[in-house]
Amino acid sequence: MQAAVAARPDTVRVGDPFVVEVGIRAPRGATIVFPDGPDSTGAVQALDPRRVEDRPDSAAFVQWAYYRVAAWDVGKQSITLGDVVVRSGAAERRISLGTTSVFVQSVLPADSAQRVPKPPRPLFEFGTPLWWLWAAIAAAILLLLLLIWWLRRRRRTAPALVVDPYERAEREFKRIEALALVDAGERGRYVALMVEVLRDYLAARYATGQLSHTSTELVAALRGERALPQERLARLLAETDLIKFARRPVSTERAREIGREARAIVADEHKASQPVPEKAAA
Repeated sequence: MQAAVAARPDTVRVGDPFVVEVGIRAPRGATIVFPDGPDSTGAVQALDPRRVEDRPDSAAFVQWAYYRVAAWDVGKQSITLGDVVVRSGAAERRISLGTTSVFVQSVLPADSAQRVPKPPRPLFEFGTPLWWLWAAIAAAILLLLLLIWWLRRRRRTAPALVVDPYERAEREFKRIEALALVDAGERGRYVALMVEVLRDYLAARYATGQLSHTSTELVAALRGERALPQERLARLLAETDLIKFARRPVSTERAREIGREARAIVADEHKASQPVPEKAAA
């Protein structure tokens, strides 16, 4: 039974990997168990797990183990791997690999002894804490929060601006007329918008004239209101529904007439619903 141990190369630098080779020649049929590797606390430490390789031999069983390691100290460094166990049947034999060594060169320049290190730096000292600056920032944030709270409260408590339904309707009628939809060929859209303003006015004037009502439901809900021209309103809404939903064609002149009729119904209702002057009543 034979054993061989070698480090290749035998001279390295700090941190450079090298290989320790261990070869065992045992009788055929034997089992060879190599050690795991060098002690992890030493100057020479393993980089990879060991690699085992069989070698052809007609008269014996030959195996080689390769340990890829690195040295972390300079000078001559000893490498101790432990014992190799060879089992042949019931017999067991331990082979001591002894100690091999490698020379580790320094990576420092040759004239490092002539180099003068820099003097130590003074300790870092923290300046006086600027407590007044943090207090000013906190005060500014507090003032900003108070201003936001005051603006929100003022917005919530501000009285709502009440707009007269008649004035709003007249303003919307003028805005739609300014669009010149009839001249642009959008007669159906013009009719729908003008009648929509009429319905908005009725919803603002009467609690029963809800916008969610259909035309038939709206006429029925407002039937008892004397200030409204009931028949004119019913005819206008019915014709508008045909134009809006049934795509009934409408001429330019008829579209303008429907717009004038919507404005007239709003004006008549507004005039009829106003209180009678005292002199006229007398």
